[in-house]
Amino acid sequence: MNSRCIAFVLSAFTSLALCGCAGSSDKVLDRFTPPAAAAVAAPAKLVVAAVGDIDQVGKASRQSAPGRVAASIAAAGPDLVFGLGDYQSPVATCASMLAGFDQLWAALLPLTFHIGGSGHDWTTSTRDRGYRRYFAGTCPGQTSGASALNRGLGGSIGPGDFWSQDIGSWHLVGLPTEMWRRDPARARLITGLLSRDLALAKARGQHLLVAYYDSYFTSATRRPSTNGPVQKDKADRPGSTLASRRVLLKPWIDALDRYDVRVTLSAGRGNYERSCPVLSTGACTPDAGDGTTSFNVSTGGGQLRSFRGAAPSYIERRFADTHGWLALSLDPDGSFSWQFHAVDGHEVDMGSRAAPHSAKPR
Repeated sequence: MNSRCIAFVLSAFTSLALCGCAGSSDKVLDRFTPPAAAAVAAPAKLVVAAVGDIDQVGKASRQSAPGRVAASIAAAGPDLVFGLGDYQSPVATCASMLAGFDQLWAALLPLTFHIGGSGHDWTTSTRDRGYRRYFAGTCPGQTSGASALNRGLGGSIGPGDFWSQDIGSWHLVGLPTEMWRRDPARARLITGLLSRDLALAKARGQHLLVAYYDSYFTSATRRPSTNGPVQKDKADRPGSTLASRRVLLKPWIDALDRYDVRVTLSAGRGNYERSCPVLSTGACTPDAGDGTTSFNVSTGGGQLRSFRGAAPSYIERRFADTHGWLALSLDPDGSFSWQFHAVDGHEVDMGSRAAPHSAKPR
């Protein structure tokens, strides 16, 4: 992925960087127009490995769940690895990333695209503790180099950055959902830019895949407690409950629905879920329809969490007792197939979705 960059990133920490050019986000936003061709050549079938919620404290052993997930991905040899957030607990500093995550995932970093997760990946809306430097390959003593995303964009990507890039006939987008909690004004700015980016990608004939950490089409989930039994979700910060998270993320979900995003990848729940092709209303559509197939893949090695109550009508498959990763095979015509690769437990999920029908009028 060393061809010319025709992607962009909206940085939460600096400014709007546009293919190596930077300036004030407020001044650049109205002038921004993504280019009209694909940035990176891709094989006929693009194979993506996706997973989030990866590391726990002290889990640098190759026999640990994160170690076995990393080894399984490496053995499969995907074209891209999509990290879906929360790479190192309790906080992703340079020191903790090198002592933990890097020990298991360094060989995959040259293939990795990534989005930021929750508080593990950053601390405030203007500062992270090592995420940006690690994925840029600039932590002191780091030898694993920069991520594929950083090399493709020609800069450093932080956990609060919004970015997009064309690879073959697919347009990949990364969204920082945590920004709705930390800096709502910037999240609203991203909303407009997201709509513009998706509209232009759609006009170029690209098929759309969007990754964001906080799952939207998801089940109610219990979370671990440090004091014994598993507890229900608690409203200890804005957007921490499922209902409030849906209110925060709705403007972005509406934009994804408006432009017929084919696939979304999320994490943050400590389990695995796949939806029907779903509209922003929660209604399912046929495979060839306009709905989005939503995957929650928060099974990378962190603590798993059980579900609470029955599955929503749009959830077709879910389980909460198996670590592993999702393989997505993306075809040039917009069709795709998937398979969940377990490294423990016994759960599986596989299937395919046909190419979309003709785009509906805008």
